[in-house]
Amino acid sequence: MTPARDPLLEVGPRLAICALLQGAKWADFATVRDTVGAGDSVISKHTRTLEDAGYLEVRKGAVGRRARTWFRLTDAGREALTAHLAWLTELGAFGL
Repeated sequence: MTPARDPLLEVGPRLAICALLQGAKWADFATVRDTVGAGDSVISKHTRTLEDAGYLEVRKGAVGRRARTWFRLTDAGREALTAHLAWLTELGAFGL
């Protein structure tokens, strides 16, 4: 894995969403929203962008009569996150 800057992960809460999901099989919308500390519309917008990039898989379903949405990081999302975090670590090593 080569450290690489990923501009997609530098906007809004996308890095936080990916970091949260790296340790989860699936996380529901409310958990992501509450953990990241952003509103519904912000989470919706940024998870859609991550999904469009192939970083996030979205599953929709229901629990009882209530609609639910779950997210998980794809392999491409894990690779992008790992490379971006390595790039950030490298920056810190150079004092940037």
